[in-house]
Amino acid sequence: MLQLRVFGQPTRLTTTAHQLGAIDGVQRVMVVDAAEPETAVLWADISPVAADHVLTELEGLGVAAEDYILARLDVIAPTGHRALGGAPEGFAWVQVLGEARANARPLARFSVLMMIAGVIASLGVIDDNPILIVGAMAVSPDLLPICATCVGIVGRRPPLIRQALATLLVGLALAAVVAGLVAGALDLTGDLPHFNADQGVLHGLSNVDYSTVIIALAAGIAAMLAFETRASAAVGVAISVTTIPASAYLGVAFALGHASKGLNALAVLAVNVVALLFSGSVTLAVQQLAARRRAG
Repeated sequence: MLQLRVFGQPTRLTTTAHQLGAIDGVQRVMVVDAAEPETAVLWADISPVAADHVLTELEGLGVAAEDYILARLDVIAPTGHRALGGAPEGFAWVQVLGEARANARPLARFSVLMMIAGVIASLGVIDDNPILIVGAMAVSPDLLPICATCVGIVGRRPPLIRQALATLLVGLALAAVVAGLVAGALDLTGDLPHFNADQGVLHGLSNVDYSTVIIALAAGIAAMLAFETRASAAVGVAISVTTIPASAYLGVAFALGHASKGLNALAVLAVNVVALLFSGSVTLAVQQLAARRRAG
């Protein structure tokens, strides 16, 4: 459930309350006096499927952006609570767009986590250790810019696409470069074990086949569904199976002189990213279309 608060003059908010109360999915609308003179607060519970309609209505009524807040409300009682009108929680484009904008920026924390993932994955690649590779996938936060890019594509917002895609590419490049530096350092110190670019779990990181595409397409669907909920941390491990191992393999292969294998890993990474963006965007577009049909 979402909760709306609008601040303004009592008379104007009374008119706003009547307008919002006529929208399906808006309930428990009230206007209460605030501590400041000639100021009141409008409160309302909003179903996610009505959120975009409500914001459009507020804009049409001339409510300034700094005069309202729309926030997610976590209901802990009564048990089994459902959204307004008895329907399950729906799709709110404004909520997804807000999350995308927040996660499209190249924050320092994102870059550091991607580099740490590169370090762990490089050791997994060098030692052919799937446990380390999975650990690197758990650290990597690349699900966030991937989904933000999908939101930009579906919402036709080029600035968001450019920012999110740049963040993703920089993160993957950092992971690859750090992985290469680790491999190169181990090689210089003589601590590098024998590296076989075709062994065990590494074989799939340098060859594009039908499973590469299928896994990435499925991961893209899971990524977008998780992005809209609070399951993104857990599902992010599954998403990174298509990106972090290939990025680390790319860096290690080039650092150790296996240029052809490195280029193959780059091809795997590119196919995975394109498939992730495609299936994630389609998933979001289908949800948006379904939400519009329900609202209509």
